[in-house]
Amino acid sequence: MSIEYTSSEMMTVTAARALENGMTCFVGIGLPSEAANLARLTHAPDVVLIYESGTLQTRPEVLPLSIGDGELAESALTTVAVPEMFRYWLQGGKISVGFLGTAQIDRYANLNTTLIGDYHDPKVRLPGGGGAPEIATNAGEVFITLKHSKRAFVKDVDFVTTLGFGRDGKGRDGVPNIGKGPTRVITDLCVMKPDPETKELTVVSLHPGVSREDVCDATGWEIRFAGELASTPEPSAHELEILRELKERTERQHAGE
Repeated sequence: MSIEYTSSEMMTVTAARALENGMTCFVGIGLPSEAANLARLTHAPDVVLIYESGTLQTRPEVLPLSIGDGELAESALTTVAVPEMFRYWLQGGKISVGFLGTAQIDRYANLNTTLIGDYHDPKVRLPGGGGAPEIATNAGEVFITLKHSKRAFVKDVDFVTTLGFGRDGKGRDGVPNIGKGPTRVITDLCVMKPDPETKELTVVSLHPGVSREDVCDATGWEIRFAGELASTPEPSAHELEILRELKERTERQHAGE
């Protein structure tokens, strides 16, 4: 009997599976937080989740609304000052993976969370970088998760808030003491990884029921596909049950029930 699930659930489960036990993960709010906590509640109970507000080994019962959500501090092993978080933990090389979301991403995995449109006369002002530029610079590697659309996946971002591989794919070349940068991008359609040579994002796995045309139609540049294209494994009943319970708990608490 086939299991019913949404494309959003497929994305979250796939993103969660990217995390492994023993990893220390700097978690962004939103989709990355959802995926990271699903990993902690399923196959990776010993993953160490760290949030930008200084909460170490956080184990929230519900998903936080922001990095300032009291749930994070209450469920953490300890809380440290933000300067210590960045200076000692992040810049000290103690974070194995940063898990980020974004508003815009381009073919070289640069992220934009600053503005849409012209810098001097933007159509939309976004929240800004927060800790993402430092996370992308100092974490061992970066995972990115977001929904796939031409509005989000653009050939060149309007503003490079967070460096992927620069405007030409060479932004990390010859720079000492820097992490690998983005190693995978997980969407509701597919999984992408940077080409080893050019650093341009390449589709390596399609989710069940998704065609190459679906991905091409949702991407703002001529997307490339790996020679051996994999099919992403479907979510298990257990993963879906845990994810749905987590989201239901979160909705009830945020509704004040």
